[in-house]
Amino acid sequence: MDIRVLVVDDELSMRQFLAILLEREGYLVDQAESAEAALALLASQNYDLVFSDVKMPGLDGIALLEEIKKDSPDTAVLMMTAFSTAEQAVEAMKLGAYDYIAKPFKVEEIKVLVRNALEKRDLKRENKRLRQEVQERYSFSGLIGKSKAMRDIYSLIEKVAPSMANVLILGESGTGKELVARAIHYNSQRKDKPFVAVNCGAIPESLMESELFGHKRGAFTGAINDRPGLFEQAEGGTLFLDEIGEVPLQLQSKLLRVLQEREFRRVGGTDARRADVRIVAASNRNLEEQVKEGTFREDLFYRLNVVQVQMPPLRERSEDIPALVEHFYKKFVSPPHDGQIITASALKLLMSYRFPGNVRELENLVERCVVLGSREITEDVLPFQIKRDCTEIVREICGAHEIPADGLDIEAYLNAIEKRILLQALEMNGGVKKKAAEFLRLTFRSFRYRLAKFGMDDE
Repeated sequence: MDIRVLVVDDELSMRQFLAILLEREGYLVDQAESAEAALALLASQNYDLVFSDVKMPGLDGIALLEEIKKDSPDTAVLMMTAFSTAEQAVEAMKLGAYDYIAKPFKVEEIKVLVRNALEKRDLKRENKRLRQEVQERYSFSGLIGKSKAMRDIYSLIEKVAPSMANVLILGESGTGKELVARAIHYNSQRKDKPFVAVNCGAIPESLMESELFGHKRGAFTGAINDRPGLFEQAEGGTLFLDEIGEVPLQLQSKLLRVLQEREFRRVGGTDARRADVRIVAASNRNLEEQVKEGTFREDLFYRLNVVQVQMPPLRERSEDIPALVEHFYKKFVSPPHDGQIITASALKLLMSYRFPGNVRELENLVERCVVLGSREITEDVLPFQIKRDCTEIVREICGAHEIPADGLDIEAYLNAIEKRILLQALEMNGGVKKKAAEFLRLTFRSFRYRLAKFGMDDE
């Protein structure tokens, strides 16, 4: 790709010298004898680098620098002058100049400065592109699904993201809890600060305090240097504590103090450090049950549970499966073909499957189909487990009944099957409705609604 350079100087000899030098290096060079002429060229052409003298008749180089940075902030600008002062140099650097050099200068010095300026500009552009890519990935467009459950979650994220409120995300493994946490962060005012994620269940108990809060040199065997913890790494941003239910009781009290006081101490340290961090926590456990059992602090639970996001399992939003399949297919097939992605029979099987691994399991399934070379997902390429489970569910519930010769009241038949399943689930779980609901992969509210339909909900 061609690199375009603009040289601005009222001295013809200096313009020609720099133009010849830069053209020999392979750059495309334009010249302007004044800041006004330079602005006219900049209005019709994009430049990667501008060389500008400071002292020129009319508009000076500092004013030109301001105009360039206003309209084209990614353009690198090198200022040059025969009358260098420290004040001018500081002013130029504050306004965004890459460097400020005094005449006369050496040829090699110019070559190095140009290369470095262009490299820095490329790095800034790449960082900007990556930030934009990350924000797009974890904005609402990164969450797939149009079911009511997902629309409610989008609405909740939109409301809670701009605040500083702690958020607790609950749901089974694979439902996308971290994706929601990232969406909250990247739709907040902290989006340009770090998002730090940690799986509390993956850290040994003996190291967890040091991981979270850092440690001082000599605090324990192996602590050979001072080390910042995750709270310091997430300064100004968001700390995502996944599987918060795995944090031991002793550390829960210290975590509670950080949430209350907004300060912490490194292990082995005495200095209190401020914690400008937003906390988003998640768990696939029932934290309220843990509170009752005494394995999770009640006060910490309420501190974390300012806003709760309940992630629905995939089996409760099967209408989102077609969109998810298409999303994952495009992710793994490059470039994606224009034909059909999945057959109707294969999609029907997926929408009947229970997906114990939720969205993560579906993603892995689509990747498996692509790796096996399938341009179209058919029944033949689906794992045996899915076909077997779907067949067994139908066989277990419906048996081998045939439609009677005189016809069938399908509503009454299906209601009878549903009622029998509800009763069996209650019986198998000792009459405890909450357990029976979980057993049938239903929310408690949905389970009670179904019981009430048959006059079986006595509460």
